[in-house]
Amino acid sequence: MKKPKQTLLSPNWVQLQQKLKLNGSKASRTFKTSDEDTPESILGKRKERPDDESNDCQINPLVPVNDDSSLTDAVAMDCEMVGVGQGNKSALGRVTLVNKWGNVIYDEFVRPIERVVDFRTKISGIRPRDLRKAKDFWAAQKKVAELINGRILVGHALSNDLKALLLSHPRKDIRDTSEYQPFLKSSSRRALRHLAAKHLGVNIQTGEHCPIEDARAAMLLYQRNKKEWEKSIKDQFRLKQKQRKSKQKKKLKNEHTSNGNHVEI
Repeated sequence: MKKPKQTLLSPNWVQLQQKLKLNGSKASRTFKTSDEDTPESILGKRKERPDDESNDCQINPLVPVNDDSSLTDAVAMDCEMVGVGQGNKSALGRVTLVNKWGNVIYDEFVRPIERVVDFRTKISGIRPRDLRKAKDFWAAQKKVAELINGRILVGHALSNDLKALLLSHPRKDIRDTSEYQPFLKSSSRRALRHLAAKHLGVNIQTGEHCPIEDARAAMLLYQRNKKEWEKSIKDQFRLKQKQRKSKQKKKLKNEHTSNGNHVEI
């Protein structure tokens, strides 16, 4: 059987074939790489969630864990003020009380005794329409007095709220977050929003103030530090008793010495 004759190719044709093969292999590799990258090019890389979006998924600690609105042994209070007189005098415009779980037990707009000249809406959140059918001041004062009587009163700068209500409360039953030693910074008071951000991880008072939110923040600050806080109260009470007894002993000793040195003529 005769062997087929090998066809002799011209050098130019051989060179052309080699170029075609080379280009073909590059094209196939490029196409393969493209296939591998297709999922990434279509879907793209997964974007990382911004911090604010991830924070939205976090549970807000100020939200009550139950719906029990009963009156508890500790209540938190917050008030919003309006301007009366020349506008620089504060008067009660809204008062809110929450129980130890943060559930509202009283929340009323209050009509001040004097005429309102500044609603301070940007801070108080109070508008003229809110006071048209608001509670009479004396009725609100009476109700608040009944609710806080004999209970631990929690709040921030409570002296301002009690002054606006024309009420007083036993010093031993006040838990003021603006005065609690561990919350102070270089012996100076810190705003409630700063305490909430630092110790609770929540932002409050970013716009118009919400007395419900503020009262809940104060209560939660107290509840989370209750053990140490109550211990410090007891320690202060014991120290005052000790100092009082010491003064009484010193006074009796001085009286005895004075009587001993008295000489009859």
